[in-house]
Amino acid sequence: MFLRAKFLQLEADKPIVILNREDAEEMGVKPLERVELDFKDKKIIAIVNIAGRIVREGDIGLYEEIQESLDVKPNEKIRVETTNPPKSLDFIKKKLVGQTLKPKEIYTIVKDTVNRRLSHIELTAFVTSLYNKGMTMGETASLSKAMARTGQTLKLRTKAIYDKHSIGGCPGDKTSILVVPVVAAAGLTIPKTSSRAITSPAGSADRFECIAPVDLTLEEVRRVVNKTNGCLVWGGSVDLAPADDIFIQIEYLLSIDPFLLPSVMSKKKAVNAKYVVIDMPTGRETKVSTNEEFENLANQFIQLGKKLGIKVNCVSTFAEQPIGYSVGPILEAREALDTLVKGRGSEDLIDKVTTLAGVLLEFGGAKNGKKAAIELLNSGKAYKKLKEIIEAQGGNPDVKPEDLCPGEKIAEFKSKKSGKVLWISNKCIDMVAREAGAPRDKGAGVYFRKKLGDKVRRGETLFEIYSEKSSKFKRAIELVHKIDIMGIGKERGMMLEKLPAVEEEKRYFILER
Repeated sequence: MFLRAKFLQLEADKPIVILNREDAEEMGVKPLERVELDFKDKKIIAIVNIAGRIVREGDIGLYEEIQESLDVKPNEKIRVETTNPPKSLDFIKKKLVGQTLKPKEIYTIVKDTVNRRLSHIELTAFVTSLYNKGMTMGETASLSKAMARTGQTLKLRTKAIYDKHSIGGCPGDKTSILVVPVVAAAGLTIPKTSSRAITSPAGSADRFECIAPVDLTLEEVRRVVNKTNGCLVWGGSVDLAPADDIFIQIEYLLSIDPFLLPSVMSKKKAVNAKYVVIDMPTGRETKVSTNEEFENLANQFIQLGKKLGIKVNCVSTFAEQPIGYSVGPILEAREALDTLVKGRGSEDLIDKVTTLAGVLLEFGGAKNGKKAAIELLNSGKAYKKLKEIIEAQGGNPDVKPEDLCPGEKIAEFKSKKSGKVLWISNKCIDMVAREAGAPRDKGAGVYFRKKLGDKVRRGETLFEIYSEKSSKFKRAIELVHKIDIMGIGKERGMMLEKLPAVEEEKRYFILER
């Protein structure tokens, strides 16, 4: 059947067309089935939507992506034929009933995902099948390899590539901004690709973007790393394991995370990493809440690493409070830069940075990695290396901490009694920082004046909220008065927690890469 092209001012993340109901019935096509478009030797498989009014009989509504791909003009005729569903659907059905998938079957599913041949319903079926039925370690390895193969890969002059990753869940975790220059200053190569915030007030890319550009092409990344030994860039701009970003959309909507291992390790495989340290924040409000959970997950990462040819070391880090004093892109970038400039800062931040960097330095041959990391930090060598990386990525190497200014709207929250800080709720901090505007508003966030174990006098400031916009500032303040962010007292009582702690609609699913 030949149909006239009608342009729709619509975008989608996959090829979609709209057929008139009469034409669809004549072709025998139902909603979400597929048709093949053939125009001047260009062919595209598209998912069908059906409407009675938007598109007239004899027309075919084209989303903008298809208009550009076919290079078609309005009213030009396109040959439209029914086509069979992708083979990957058979393999998704196989997993739905609990069968083990072969490497080629997994690769087919991932390839069709990247090529946008699967609808959201079909992708949801795949994601939920993995969540309900689980994966063997062989399937996990095959999925990791397939996700890496279907995107770009980073090839560098050296074969010894080092990398660091956190599974997330602890606010204020600006450690990558310090770990990368420490490791690079030691002469090791660490091309760090990071995510933007998914459910937190700041991702590593959001933080570093306050200091230098992070949207680099793969060739630009290669140039920066060959020149400086390191980089801090947004992974989305270099198309590494692109299937992961598609799967994350489904995971977040369903509040499930079956892709944690392949998501992390596919990106490490894509940069050809040989040595990786995995940071696993451990605490009540994180993915990993006990030592037993840490050991189980760490063993899975280590086993998967062996199948991928990557040496993995996992570290359980304390996550009962934010890392450092700041939460929010500019506040965190400023604290990280201040720590490197002065060689001193929050004890917990420096401890975590030198511990994680130390693991990588020991992979590289250092006898006492933590000690070596501390020396690189205190000597100013790490700061010098960061300046090199900033300049290579197109930023100002002379940027100072005071140049990074948070939002002008500030509210202080003071203690109503004297005592010690007994507990801090990371979940509530995330909620307040996001309500204030983070991460979209780079200057929004929370800055702490007191942390666990600190003595507090009545009337002293516990924390401050920063915001750029009046409406968000107001909402953040209102939220603080509804929830409990910190516990102040002389000692712990028998009651550790009360429910409901927050309103049901205020709960957030933690999904960080």
